[in-house]
Amino acid sequence: MIQVTIGDKTHEVEEGVSLEELAVKYGTCEKGDIVLAYMDNHLCELYKTVQESTEVRFVSTAEKIGFDTYKRSMILMMMKAFRDVLRTKGATGRIRVLFSVSKGFYCELESREVNLSQELLNEVEDKMRQLVRADIPIVKNTYKSHDLMKRFEAQGRKDKVQLFKYRRASNANVYRLDDFEDYYYGFMVTSTRYLKFFALYAYEDGFVLQLPARSNLGEIAEFNPQKKLFSVLKQADDWGVMLNVDTVGGLNDAIANGEINDLMLVQEALQEKNIAKIAERICKEDKKIILIAGPSSSGKTSFSHRLSIQLRAMGMRPHPVALDNYFVNREHTPKDENGNYDFECLEAVDVAQFNEDMMRLLNGEEVKMPTFNFLLGKREYRGNTLKLEESDVLVIEGIHGLNPKMSERLPDDSKFKIYISALTQLNVDEHNRVATTDGRLIRRIVRDARTRGNTAQMTISMWESVRRGEEHNIFPYQEEADVMFNSALIYELSVIKPYVEPLLFAIPKDAKEYQEAKRLLKFLDYFLGVGSENIPNNSILREFVGGSCFPV
Repeated sequence: MIQVTIGDKTHEVEEGVSLEELAVKYGTCEKGDIVLAYMDNHLCELYKTVQESTEVRFVSTAEKIGFDTYKRSMILMMMKAFRDVLRTKGATGRIRVLFSVSKGFYCELESREVNLSQELLNEVEDKMRQLVRADIPIVKNTYKSHDLMKRFEAQGRKDKVQLFKYRRASNANVYRLDDFEDYYYGFMVTSTRYLKFFALYAYEDGFVLQLPARSNLGEIAEFNPQKKLFSVLKQADDWGVMLNVDTVGGLNDAIANGEINDLMLVQEALQEKNIAKIAERICKEDKKIILIAGPSSSGKTSFSHRLSIQLRAMGMRPHPVALDNYFVNREHTPKDENGNYDFECLEAVDVAQFNEDMMRLLNGEEVKMPTFNFLLGKREYRGNTLKLEESDVLVIEGIHGLNPKMSERLPDDSKFKIYISALTQLNVDEHNRVATTDGRLIRRIVRDARTRGNTAQMTISMWESVRRGEEHNIFPYQEEADVMFNSALIYELSVIKPYVEPLLFAIPKDAKEYQEAKRLLKFLDYFLGVGSENIPNNSILREFVGGSCFPV
């Protein structure tokens, strides 16, 4: 017998008991299901057995790492169901899991024998529900990496072969569900019985695997696709496919073949072309107020500078206005439920003063412009004034830029609203996504360390709070934008890898943020590194790694 401490209680159990058995007997969680566990601060899947006295903390789907496990496992079950249904029709097919949409994943099916339809999706969904009821184990198997490459090559799975071609580890894990086997980056649940909430909807040229929201795990989220965001994401994926760099393996091939510098220039040229198109539209529509908003680490500052240059090339005089300069004084800043200052809520900004100043500018008056002193927590007036002339335009940047309340007094016909985000177009392989939030977090870790003196541990510790603020203050208004701009660069993770890895390795093993650092390090291990010397100095990536020609 051994002793296992769970919470504030210690239990005497038999040596060799599984974590799943302990979860059934002793585990409790307010929301969701227990899907993983920490054993002496080491994250484990539930099939793991306990061989000595230890401390255990269970992880449910209400936690990010548990919810990611649920979503990843759901993709495996969907792939198995699709394979089985297509076999009954004498057909085969290739499925690509592309990007997030409407609390689910947008996917595409390529098959010569069948056409995608809601009827086919209903059959697959029925098969998935059969698998849930059958309570089939999801089993992890370990193979030599070179043997696994041969298996995938024999199956015609080019994306997996490309990925493992550059993998340094001698062994790799794959997951088997009944007779279906696949490679996944990250942990899985132990059985299909955990995968209860899902739906499949035909959408555009593919379909959406709809899942619950993490805030409401007991039901499938409403299917509410955002058309503008979808269009930008699809455009990015199509571009990656065209250049044969839609997966990490494809990017690594480009690096290994000496094609990365051309790829950098093409990607930067594409972004500049899109910025020029936005500037042309602003001029054509004769807009006076440009509102730019986007989540953390989207590159809003560099984008606003590059847009301003394009506007100047067209004869306009842009004037940058940072909404941060309209923060209320620190003593008036609202606090969150934990008693911390909530700098990301709308009430942290002096909306009335901002609207008054902008209206006066539109009316041709000269206005004293504020500067917020972040050290003292006070708004100051340092003699900066602004008066708009005929060809002048205001370029306003801040997280609340698209919130109608932020500019409620300003005439709608004077506004041009831009949503910017780093919408990662690259996936690990056809079934393993690169989350947009991971790309932004990695950007922020590097920038915070370089410009603010923050450790990676500090940045990771704040990230959940930042994400909650984005969900409340930014994402609800993104479809209000007149145009969306994708600031992600298809090559950026290979460039940023040497900058971020030492910062992540510095996080101590006993820190709460260690597991997230470990996950990111494992993720970055898929990428070949590349130097930053050939990145243009006006690139959005320069805002994070340094060397920008803009004041960022």
